[in-house]
Amino acid sequence: MAARVGFVVSGILHIMIGWIAFRIATGSGGGEASNSGAMAQIAATPGGQILLWIMTVGLVGLGLWRIAEAFVTPEAKDKVKSAIVGVVFLALSFSTLTFARGGSSSDGKKASSITSTVLEMPGGKILIALAGLIIIGVGAYGIFKGATKRFKKDLEAGAQGGNVGSAITISGMVGYIARGIAFAVLGIMVIWATLTSDPSKASGMDAALRTIGSQPVGVVLLIFTALGFILYGIYSIARAKYTNEV
Repeated sequence: MAARVGFVVSGILHIMIGWIAFRIATGSGGGEASNSGAMAQIAATPGGQILLWIMTVGLVGLGLWRIAEAFVTPEAKDKVKSAIVGVVFLALSFSTLTFARGGSSSDGKKASSITSTVLEMPGGKILIALAGLIIIGVGAYGIFKGATKRFKKDLEAGAQGGNVGSAITISGMVGYIARGIAFAVLGIMVIWATLTSDPSKASGMDAALRTIGSQPVGVVLLIFTALGFILYGIYSIARAKYTNEV
């Protein structure tokens, strides 16, 4: 049940990031278009602190479920994937806990600080470049998964017969593709930070989305990406219901 809550939490965060990105694109507001930016906005709403505590529990549950999955799934690549995703959700739960306790943080500043520290290490540029390539790979896989509808496998068994609605399928397609594009841009920025020895260029998802918005016809691209994040959030919430593995 906690893992199901975790899927809903992931959906809420993606919807919030998409909304912030949409406001940036249309010039109607701003904020940091990242998980920490979404949490800051939630914390500022009435009852936001209580919601953040619930979100923390959900993310911990989803993280532990993913790690447990790594021990029972037969395929080696699936074991690695589940373990990595589990660690990511557990790390995200610590950020949520920070906001739930009344604190604050910035994903962009964290990313720049970590990049700066690693760049100063022996072989640091190689490590950051590899990280950038991995992030690009994650983005490319997301685009592939959305375009080929491979994500439906995560839902159809739980729907018992493939009764997943077209609205959820479209949400997953657009969501995975838009999110994949954002990750690919983020990976390129990380590599660019390595080439220029400028850690500020690797300042997280907010910087990646703003980079998309600064391109020719960038407003249109950023609006598409923002809507994609919102649709991915809807897909994630649907997954809380349909996934057969929870």
